Amino acid sequence: MTNLEARPQEQVCVAGPGTPAVELIEPRDVPLGGPRAMTVRRTLPSRQRSLIGAFCFADHYGPDEIAVSGGMDVAPHPHTGLQTVTWLFTGKVLHQDALGSVQTIEPGQLNLMTAGHGICHSEEATLTRFPTQGRLHGVQLWTALPDADRDGERAFEHVAGLPTFDVDGASVQVFMGTLGEVTSPARAYTPLVAAQVDIPAGTTVNLPVDAAFEHGVLVDDGDLTVAGTVVPPAWLAYLAPGTGTLVLESGDTPVRAVLIGGVPFGEQVLMWWNFVTRTHEEIVQARAQWQAAIADEADGVARFGRVTGYDGAALPAPELPNVRLKPRAN
Repeated sequence: MTNLEARPQEQVCVAGPGTPAVELIEPRDVPLGGPRAMTVRRTLPSRQRSLIGAFCFADHYGPDEIAVSGGMDVAPHPHTGLQTVTWLFTGKVLHQDALGSVQTIEPGQLNLMTAGHGICHSEEATLTRFPTQGRLHGVQLWTALPDADRDGERAFEHVAGLPTFDVDGASVQVFMGTLGEVTSPARAYTPLVAAQVDIPAGTTVNLPVDAAFEHGVLVDDGDLTVAGTVVPPAWLAYLAPGTGTLVLESGDTPVRAVLIGGVPFGEQVLMWWNFVTRTHEEIVQARAQWQAAIADEADGVARFGRVTGYDGAALPAPELPNVRLKPRAN
């Protein structure tokens, strides 16, 4: 998924200091383009925190009635220096990219795209693509690639068989990284975890986690208390490293949540629009080469490629601000 903000701000993402208590991050609403835009709720990056492990972006959307909003229709757009992690609760999304990948994702499956030096893709969940689809509901995550890998080859993986285990009556499906003794087959470049956690009503779950990781718990639905702190739906709870067990308590309704986490990212990351880089100059170059790709110029196409199966024009990059992109506080 792209960041469709017309005036995206730079975000310099660094591993921030931990806090002993649970830190709550309130979502902000961001329209996903068009007059009948589907609204997403964004918790990363935020003014409070820009990274949780390697996770640098978290959008939560739905349940969205496609017949009302028009659904998700994101034209070809670029990425650099990151992985896009697509995870659905309801509905289908068609992914197409510059590698020639054409892949529909459904709930319980993972679409993972590694941008490396550069790639472009489109995402569609409309009645034109899926005439019988009613709702769309899920999360979109990005992970920042470490310096050694961020200019590597582009790649795409679709993983349909993901490991699940039970703990204290809850069901946990690990779609990225490792949780306890369970590891996702999907490619990860730093030690991390992403998992869906489903908890029956009135249940206390003692979830073993890696104490070296910082963690975030994004509540999709239900009444959830994390380590004694009530977390409203669509909010993100942050916990610093040092915790070997996450205590999750559901209230009168079942809970669905997404757990993310990882070793604190040891590098400064500059994010602007859909580019994850390290410097202002890299942002300027990536933007110029994407505009060249749209114009079918050789150097731009060489970096980002083309999406051939989307019916429409690619998204142009926003204008850069008239100031140098520079670090901001975490």
